[in-house]
Amino acid sequence: MTPITEVDGRRLTLSNLDKVLYPATGTTKGELLHHYARTGAPLLAHLAGRPVSFLRYPDGAGGEVFFTKNPPPGTPDWVNVVDVPRSARRGTDRGRQVVVDGLAALMWAANLVVEFHTPQWLAASPAMADRLVFDLDPGAPATVGDCCRVALWLRERLAGDGLDAYPKTSGAKGLHLLVAVAPTPSAEVSAYARKLAREAEGALPSLVVHRMRRDLRPGRVFVDHSQNSAAKTTATPYTVRARPEPTVSAPLTWDEVEAGTDGRTPLRFLLGDMPERLEVYGDLMAPLFEDEPPPLPA
Repeated sequence: MTPITEVDGRRLTLSNLDKVLYPATGTTKGELLHHYARTGAPLLAHLAGRPVSFLRYPDGAGGEVFFTKNPPPGTPDWVNVVDVPRSARRGTDRGRQVVVDGLAALMWAANLVVEFHTPQWLAASPAMADRLVFDLDPGAPATVGDCCRVALWLRERLAGDGLDAYPKTSGAKGLHLLVAVAPTPSAEVSAYARKLAREAEGALPSLVVHRMRRDLRPGRVFVDHSQNSAAKTTATPYTVRARPEPTVSAPLTWDEVEAGTDGRTPLRFLLGDMPERLEVYGDLMAPLFEDEPPPLPA
């Protein structure tokens, strides 16, 4: 029998809870849903007001993976679906996307087996970014330790402009840095991020590349600034990734980043690591919401 549960007054059908989604660890769909139930409060804070895109992997990390911005077929009528002007991405037409605005909607989406990806702007203000993001992606033989070195340089550079950066693992190979900014057109945020990526390459030429060209990336860290485009999205904090193991895009302390520069300190967390980290640290990215964000430097 398919379990039916009630979450915030909504009846949800949860299917295939014993299905193994991550054969390497034996992690089941039920364990994945339990992760999202336990991390619901901080994850919902990062999803709040943002149109969500889903990377779906219904048969597990080794099965088919596909990306969708449109509301999935069968989306309940109580799930918040908003109009999003495609002009925020391309053209002038409009589309529809889900906004996950409560625990019931979160668990409904998690039951589809998804990664959560969000843009740097809110649905109410398309293409007006309130976040700046850097995706630090190491090209082998570069490692996450090299990403840590680049992250520390970017932290200092951003601080020089009055901006505070907050790190997290990507849940894949590298790191993400998130910065709160006063609402600013995405094109301006993109230009600023591109400028800093170029500066990083100039300051650390043997370590950093700011262009996506594959032939430039071996042994260096690609500082991907492109995710500041209004068209792009980034893995949301606390989402579980469709990787061989259930890795999480997990917020970090700067002490952990500094320790990670040795290349030996593991900066890789699975869904089972999150309860203890949240108990010890709370949401390390909560400051993104707490203070009035500073303006982007002119």
